[in-house]
Amino acid sequence: MAEARNDDEVFVYTGRDQEVPHGVRRVRIHKSVNIILSNSFQNRRYLIYVEFHDEIEVIEEHAFDGCSSLSGCINLLGVKIIKTKAFYGCRALTGVKFGDVLETIQFSAFRGCKSFTSIKMLSVSTIGTHVFANCDELFDVEFGEPLRTLDQFAFLLCSKLNRVTLPLSRTVRFRAFYKCPNLQIVDFVGDVQNTVASLHMESWRNELNNKINRNNQILRVVGKEGKTEAIQQWMDTVIHKLNNYKAKHKALLKEATTLLELALWKAKLDDNGGGKLASEGVRTQGRGRKRARTESHVTSGAAVVIKNVLPFLELRDQR
Repeated sequence: MAEARNDDEVFVYTGRDQEVPHGVRRVRIHKSVNIILSNSFQNRRYLIYVEFHDEIEVIEEHAFDGCSSLSGCINLLGVKIIKTKAFYGCRALTGVKFGDVLETIQFSAFRGCKSFTSIKMLSVSTIGTHVFANCDELFDVEFGEPLRTLDQFAFLLCSKLNRVTLPLSRTVRFRAFYKCPNLQIVDFVGDVQNTVASLHMESWRNELNNKINRNNQILRVVGKEGKTEAIQQWMDTVIHKLNNYKAKHKALLKEATTLLELALWKAKLDDNGGGKLASEGVRTQGRGRKRARTESHVTSGAAVVIKNVLPFLELRDQR
């Protein structure tokens, strides 16, 4: 297809060795394409609109690098990997919608996307260096529990970034939020609050809730160059304290399990006047004592309670 001459003409991208006209304004990605190749649309400065589809899995290096007029919110619902500088300098983009299969975003993929305001990446596991650096209008970012690596300078100079939602884990690398002066709120994703609420002692719950809430107070007074370190220290403290109290909780649970088993067994024996087992011919000496205890344990209901009720009090391990 020749260069697009007006807004109504649409260039259909089919990949392979296809040459994309430099004056192209509107593009539709053909359904047969699942990889947008390196440099395919690089520096197409007149490009204002791209129609993606859900079967696209990979966007390679520099695919839309320098497309400064590409605007609106793009849908990348089937994309798993976004490679180096794929959307570098797409300053008119207002947002991007990811699906639940996104895994990796590489170096500077969205650097300089100055019109982004909010990003949600619930399935991503790896965010590379400088991925969202210089996103001047970015205010809110939400990650999910799969996040494993948030690399250094990922949000460098995101001057309006105010709120981030992260999993409680050691995923944040050195200076990931360097020079983000307005970052004031970090929320936890997942069941952290439910875990805290399930702890046995009220004093443990209160202490952990105070530590969780304290970070957002600290972030308000920490300088723009120290935000990442404050978040890292805070998470390390919460993880250490939470794991400590979970271990104590499990120890108490184990003790309670033993006491409950004995209490239910004794209650059953008391109901039987202490002599039912003997009257039914079950020996209570030597090896017979163990069988007697087992039979009484089963009939008392202890096995049912311990198997089906107590597991609800267990706590999940924190990474």
